[in-house]
Amino acid sequence: MRFIKNNIIVLILMFIGILLASGVYYKRYDLTSDQRYTLSEATKNVLEKIDKPMEIDVYLEGDFPADFKQLQSETLTLLDEFKRINPNISYQLIDPVKQKISQDTLESMGMSPSALQVEKEGISTQIILFPYATIKYKGYGQTVPLITQQTGINAEEQMTKSMEGLEFGFINSIDKLSNEHFKNVGILVNQAELNKLEMFSLADRIHQNYNFFPIFPKDEQSLKIQDLPTLKKFDAIIVAKPRKAFTDEEKVVIDQYIMNGGKTLWAIDQVNAEMDTLLKSSKILAYPYDLNLTDLLFSYGIRVNSSVVKDLQRPDYINLQVGSVQGNPQNRRVPWVYFPLAFPQKLSHPITKNLNPVRFEFPSSIDTLSTPGIKKTVLYQSSPYSGVQGIPSYISLEEAKISNIDSVNVNLYNKGPQILAVLLEGEFTSAYKDRIESSQVEDFKNQSKKNKMIVISDGDVARNPIIKGQPLPLGFNISTGNMDYGNEEFLINSLNYLLDDNGLMSLRNRSVELRMLDKQTIVMDKSYWQWLNLLLPLVGIFMIGGVLIFLRRKKFR
Repeated sequence: MRFIKNNIIVLILMFIGILLASGVYYKRYDLTSDQRYTLSEATKNVLEKIDKPMEIDVYLEGDFPADFKQLQSETLTLLDEFKRINPNISYQLIDPVKQKISQDTLESMGMSPSALQVEKEGISTQIILFPYATIKYKGYGQTVPLITQQTGINAEEQMTKSMEGLEFGFINSIDKLSNEHFKNVGILVNQAELNKLEMFSLADRIHQNYNFFPIFPKDEQSLKIQDLPTLKKFDAIIVAKPRKAFTDEEKVVIDQYIMNGGKTLWAIDQVNAEMDTLLKSSKILAYPYDLNLTDLLFSYGIRVNSSVVKDLQRPDYINLQVGSVQGNPQNRRVPWVYFPLAFPQKLSHPITKNLNPVRFEFPSSIDTLSTPGIKKTVLYQSSPYSGVQGIPSYISLEEAKISNIDSVNVNLYNKGPQILAVLLEGEFTSAYKDRIESSQVEDFKNQSKKNKMIVISDGDVARNPIIKGQPLPLGFNISTGNMDYGNEEFLINSLNYLLDDNGLMSLRNRSVELRMLDKQTIVMDKSYWQWLNLLLPLVGIFMIGGVLIFLRRKKFR
């Protein structure tokens, strides 16, 4: 009886082993501390919507260093999980060099080459990589960058951040492709906002993921109550650098748009100060814009002050003529405190995580007010060594020519960090609650359901430079040629967050801890570890063999 029972147990164990080996029964346990191999519920919900074949091509195959091999392994592991959840998803690795795919073809697909220096046996060589993936679904396509581009970090940090962003990068593109209808984003154009050329770079990015249209009033003069139904068709609106005051009726329309669930992205100048004018005249008078928005924004919990923030610690640079030698102008890159560079907060928000610094031009400070039911999150602020210049006041290029820090009056830069961009979330109360204007709107709403808005105290953060009628990339500094700014990604992330109904943006906060090897120790102790790895298994085998021989002799002696 005991013999039969033991045989049954053996058969059951063999059956389970066969099932596991054949892949019929699959169970995976994620024992990592950061749960890097566990997909979020938001990701699973998006993947389950794929009802047609989806093809993913990963351009990360070839002879490259171990760091990229690790990125390749992490990418394939993630796609294996995608495929397990939805068999409609398939992928393949592509080596563009072996398949002789031209660089022009790859660049036309939105891939930028990455040059990598590789040292092997004392010989340094350069290889060109295209670390991207393409997703094709129902005749449409998306390109996903696999490498996070961020200035000021080393190669190991870059690889860590790239692995952290893999799930969001893929699932965000898959979500956009699987949605049959794009959401509608509108931009106000009646208050002398940024024009088509000035918004060209940002508009091109928005068009990739959303329907993007200008909002024209029916009477072609100003927004009226009759325009509210049209406004409600937009999921979000952008107010980019208005330079004409809003009428009271226009504010009522925008207020009721917000109360009905509309998302808003404000990029407003409270001060009239333009760099183009300053470069021509060397000195300008900065004065406040009368946009008539103070009471509206105040009711939502913020105030944009009529001031200019100057940052002594983190200014951008401009190219300026500082003198001449024998009639030849002498130019030099000089810090310009009126153009602060803002970095993500220490505890980054999904909107700002892993972004390059954002360039502001003559920004104002923002005050947050105590408003019940509204959560306020600071997205960007200036450094602790900041000053606030009241207006009206003069701004002169002579300030940039002071290169000696001892010549700067540091007492002017002791105001502490100044808020430049803030996110508001919660149930907003109408600015026109219990006011006579409410009677003008049919089905007037006193309060919104849970809603979101973002306010930026600089309209130029969304403006791309223009040379000879041709728009340049957003964030490009004409004066210095620097284009490593995060303005475009910041604004796109802001829109994505405002319109994120699935919680996908939270994936940008995923953290991965890579336990990197100490390269110096490896070089110094190379021989030791080689011999240890060679001899230790042999010693283990001899020890096990010796124990088995001893037990066998003892049993059959």
